Amino acid sequence: MARAVWSGVLTFGLVSVPVQLFTATESHTIRFNQIQRGTSDRVRNKRVNERTGEEVPVDEIVKGFDMGDEYVVVEPQELDEIAPGRSKALDITGFVGLENVDPIYFDKSYYLAPRGQEYSKVYTLLHQALARSGKVGIATVVMRNREYLVAVKAEEDVLALHTLHWADEVRDPRREIGNIPEAKEVVDRELQTAVQLVDALSIDWDPHSYHDTYQEKVRELVEAKRSGAVVEKGEAPPSSTNVIDLMEALQASVDRAKTAKGGAAGKAESTEGRPPTQLRKAAEKRQATRAAKKTEKKTAKASELESLSKADLYKRASDADIPGRSTMTREDLIKALAGTGGRRRTRAS
Repeated sequence: MARAVWSGVLTFGLVSVPVQLFTATESHTIRFNQIQRGTSDRVRNKRVNERTGEEVPVDEIVKGFDMGDEYVVVEPQELDEIAPGRSKALDITGFVGLENVDPIYFDKSYYLAPRGQEYSKVYTLLHQALARSGKVGIATVVMRNREYLVAVKAEEDVLALHTLHWADEVRDPRREIGNIPEAKEVVDRELQTAVQLVDALSIDWDPHSYHDTYQEKVRELVEAKRSGAVVEKGEAPPSSTNVIDLMEALQASVDRAKTAKGGAAGKAESTEGRPPTQLRKAAEKRQATRAAKKTEKKTAKASELESLSKADLYKRASDADIPGRSTMTREDLIKALAGTGGRRRTRAS
């Protein structure tokens, strides 16, 4: 069983329940040790007195606030003494709809558990009340010498606590980003097609269907370097969409998404109950589709290659005896094959 990172009393109104806080997430990031190049010698960080250059033991380190001309030293127990009650209280001051909390405010997640079976009824009562109302409890808590704004939310069978950023911690994007684009006039036909693309690519959210592929690649890299194998390069980033070709790219994306779904998304195109304006736009979309198909015929060779896996592309490159293929990315293989017509050649014996 995991160790609680905090324990105290959760209150809402005049109701209270002793609770414990447990970390809800963990990182699976691959961590490397620092070593000196050409050796197996570890490089370690030390706490060093910058004046004397001597290492300082942890128990001799205190907190000092820089006043400009001097430091004000604060002992750990002094921080605990200024808020002895608040460091043990999780007081819900109000409830809000979850949809009203902008996701940018969410920080870290924890699980809340009752501190004993005798407190299960009050805990379950709050859990079911939050689940039924669809709201979260907003509270503050002092933990590890810092005050947090938090949201208490009902998950499947447990209460979760999410720390939130304070409003003054969230940066204004217009002050932080110098090149935020001004609103441009969007062609209605492009917007309709973009919405169709969103609908065609809509899925049921299942977090278990996603996994950290980058960490897998890092492990493969480590193993390849260990065994002396060739390290396969990743694919180059896609090029940006030309504004002139935007409608064509949108429509081709919609068609590909519908094909991938086996035509299931096409059911959304039913004309039943749709107003004349939408029917007209649907007709325009069909015209755009026909235009896109004509363009696709002109690039059939490249499109065929795009549909192949990298393994199939590599096999064709081998048959075509394309030099340097072992170090090529998928995009490089497509370009090379398109340049040779993608034809298979029989190597001279």
